[in-house]
Amino acid sequence: MSLKDALQEHKDRRKKDPLAVMTMIIKHSKPSILTHQTRLGNDEIVMAIAPETKELLYYEDRADGSHLCVTIDKDILASNPTLQLHNNMEDCYIDICSPEVLSLFTDNFDYQHLRRHFVKGLLVDDIMGYKIYTHEICSSYAARIDNFRSYDAVSKDIIQRWTYPMVPDVLSFGNCHEVKLHRQGIYKASDVTLSHSAQIGANSVIGNATSIGEHCKISNSVIGAGCCIGKNVIIHGSYIWDNVIIEDGCKVSNSLVGDDVHLRAGAIVEPGCILSFKIKVGKNVVVPAYSKVSLLEKPSNEDSDEELEYADTNSGVTDSPPFSSMRSNAGRPAVPSKDDDLGASETGTSGVLGYIWASSDTGTQEDWRQSIAPIPKEKLQEMQHAVSVDDDNGSEEDLNNRQYEQDHDGDSEISVVEDDDYTKFEKEVEETFQRALDGIHEDNLILEINALRLSYSLQHADCAGAVFYSVMRSASVAAQSTNDNLLKTTADALAKWKDLLRNYTKTVDEEMEILLKFEEMCQETTKEFCSLFSKILPYLYDKDVVSEDAILRWAEEKENADEADKVFVKQSDAFIQWLKEAEEEDDDEEE
Repeated sequence: MSLKDALQEHKDRRKKDPLAVMTMIIKHSKPSILTHQTRLGNDEIVMAIAPETKELLYYEDRADGSHLCVTIDKDILASNPTLQLHNNMEDCYIDICSPEVLSLFTDNFDYQHLRRHFVKGLLVDDIMGYKIYTHEICSSYAARIDNFRSYDAVSKDIIQRWTYPMVPDVLSFGNCHEVKLHRQGIYKASDVTLSHSAQIGANSVIGNATSIGEHCKISNSVIGAGCCIGKNVIIHGSYIWDNVIIEDGCKVSNSLVGDDVHLRAGAIVEPGCILSFKIKVGKNVVVPAYSKVSLLEKPSNEDSDEELEYADTNSGVTDSPPFSSMRSNAGRPAVPSKDDDLGASETGTSGVLGYIWASSDTGTQEDWRQSIAPIPKEKLQEMQHAVSVDDDNGSEEDLNNRQYEQDHDGDSEISVVEDDDYTKFEKEVEETFQRALDGIHEDNLILEINALRLSYSLQHADCAGAVFYSVMRSASVAAQSTNDNLLKTTADALAKWKDLLRNYTKTVDEEMEILLKFEEMCQETTKEFCSLFSKILPYLYDKDVVSEDAILRWAEEKENADEADKVFVKQSDAFIQWLKEAEEEDDDEEE
């Protein structure tokens, strides 16, 4: 993003109001209804903003998700006749500050955190009167990486070219190790050694001087420079940094592998693992999910950075704690054999050299929240059940009372600006679908979409239209990023997600919803599909996304419509006539 507009806005505001000491950059990003987290793995933030001035009135980055409520000081409500309450904004952690901010930190020496202490301190300070304002970005891209899920999400955004021109092929242009973009979002350096039988899947990056052996399968992954990958290796959804050696038969899933790591033959790295620099994993060893392994011992709260020392390479895995949970991938203990070059003195009893960094505070049960790995299916089911229970507990009387209070509260001068529920639902489905493009399993995607539907009290048919919109939008974006033909990318997207669409098209009414949504898209949001309607409609029919009955009923309902509403029926007239004739032939045969 360019800071020019935000900076000018801040300067102009300062001229009018010397108390405006900070401008905070924010952007739209609806958190998951199940996890109450953004796609970057951060807790949802609740902000109250004055709609006219964009002044920040309230900020809470640790909202009580269990009670789904926030507490706002009545003085804020009394002094602001209108405010917007958001939980769909993401803090980019980019701030434009006046010089007073530095002196405020000096005066308040107990301020340790820019948000938790400084921002909240200013918002409740009635004496100095300093103000914080917001600047929302829409078409630009900005994000902070402060956990492994955000590292994964932003990396995938870069690969999928949401950050153009900050993308691999443009950044490397003119370098001696230039990276080129190929079909399906695959980036490869010019000097990669790739076996003919190796398969590189979509949205992957292969760095310079890397060699990949026979029958390897790599998908949704980044492989750094100077890596040596043996035969029959499977790497999915992972980040392999520079100069890594992965021997034959290894499997790495949704993990991060640091520089100079060595995985011996048959090793398995389960989802969510972090292997830091120079870690060595023995033959057939399984590294359990969400393990974090380093040559450095995890510091205690009292330790300073200067006191940290590397693990003694002769000590093996130490009591920090040891890899007692390690298991073998060959039905035998994970102790290296005599034939293994990594001796037992070097690998300890587990076959891995390094310290485990145990999770702090919440423990390992919460590691999935900020992991590279997709959220486990059982966690999504557990959270969806909780949402369903909460929904069931709300009686009709409670709902009626709430509605009555909203309609008849004459003393309230506060107006809350809200979008149409379906529009918000559609946006959230698209954001959820975007995460699926990053590698989330289809079953988990269905669970999240169903939970969204419950939270908005919408019908099954509403899901059909929203999911179809997301699939078609992904095809449009793919065509723009790869310069492929739009019809081809659309066919590819529909073929890939046909089962997902079928999950929401069980009836003719739900199939009709897809046709009506397609019309709406062609006329309003994605007009590039307008000329392709008659070509895509037969494809939807062939893939059993919409049936003959739905298409003929859609055409019949348009017969008495205005001419403007008949555009796509007329465009598809030849195909509709073919369906009618085929139906008549079937009737004749039955007679």
